[in-house]
Amino acid sequence: MPDKVKLKKYGNRRLYDMEKSAYVTLNQVADLIRHGRRVEVVDAKSKEDVTASILSQIILEEAKNKNILLPVPVLHLIIQYGDNVLGEFFEKYLQQMIQTYLAHKHAVDDQFKKWLEMGRDFSNMAGLSPFKSFFDQFSSFSDKQEQKKKNKE
Repeated sequence: MPDKVKLKKYGNRRLYDMEKSAYVTLNQVADLIRHGRRVEVVDAKSKEDVTASILSQIILEEAKNKNILLPVPVLHLIIQYGDNVLGEFFEKYLQQMIQTYLAHKHAVDDQFKKWLEMGRDFSNMAGLSPFKSFFDQFSSFSDKQEQKKKNKE
């Protein structure tokens, strides 16, 4: 399965998945991205790359459903300064900050899991059995978290 899904956007606002030879909705495109795929959207008539526009539309639709995208003061700044200052910020720094956050979150999750496993090993040792129930409650939590990760994949 290729990493990038190529879509064509037609004048009637419909998106056509070239890989599956089928029309797709914005929700289906969002699901592709959530599963790690990249998309490239090209206008069928002009051949112009409209990926940013479609991705922005997905974000706005999700924000409309949840009634929040960004705090109101940030939205005011985006409108006020347009793509001058904020475009550079989003391009250079925001992506890096999100990637750093996700890497840190993954590292903390892994470390916590190791501590739970280490605690489980200690709880099995003679003389430390009073701690077994304490560590068991966290291991069931860890197992549930692991199951959630697998279900998302």
